[in-house]
Amino acid sequence: MALASTGCGGDEGESDIPTAASGGATTRSAGSDAQGGGDDVAAYVRAQRAYVKCLRENGVDAPDPDDKGTIDFGDNRALKKDAKFQAATEKCADLLAAVPESIEKDNQSKLTDEQIKVKQRYAKCMQENGAADFPDPGPDGLGQGDWDQSSAGAKRAIRICGPIVGVPESAGPGKG
Repeated sequence: MALASTGCGGDEGESDIPTAASGGATTRSAGSDAQGGGDDVAAYVRAQRAYVKCLRENGVDAPDPDDKGTIDFGDNRALKKDAKFQAATEKCADLLAAVPESIEKDNQSKLTDEQIKVKQRYAKCMQENGAADFPDPGPDGLGQGDWDQSSAGAKRAIRICGPIVGVPESAGPGKG
């Protein structure tokens, strides 16, 4: 959650995305094709603005999200201990939206050829060991699509194939 935020300007490329502070002022369009996101990014930004508005209505001084919906909360450790912040995030949780795939891909660092080979080996292992619907990675090594993680076959495949990506076969008890 701790990513940079930018100010909101309403100059030449205005859209109907309201800021959380104004409740109706317009900002630069977050969904333009030039930014590579399309409608899913615009919808995500609108959802993030509604979330910030809710936080503010519940006593949290939250900054506006940037043009990709990122909200910079600063020092997360201090916020996690803040009872007012915790209460507000619980009240506003239903307004949180999933990050669009286009934004997630932009935020991921480029994989090396070796890392891509590992992802391909993992996908093949998953498919051969009970998760037939596990997606093949794209040319960049990143996943492409959803799969059913709840089936017995998928759980077995995760156990068998986990070591390929560094997940131990049987995780020990957690500390804490």
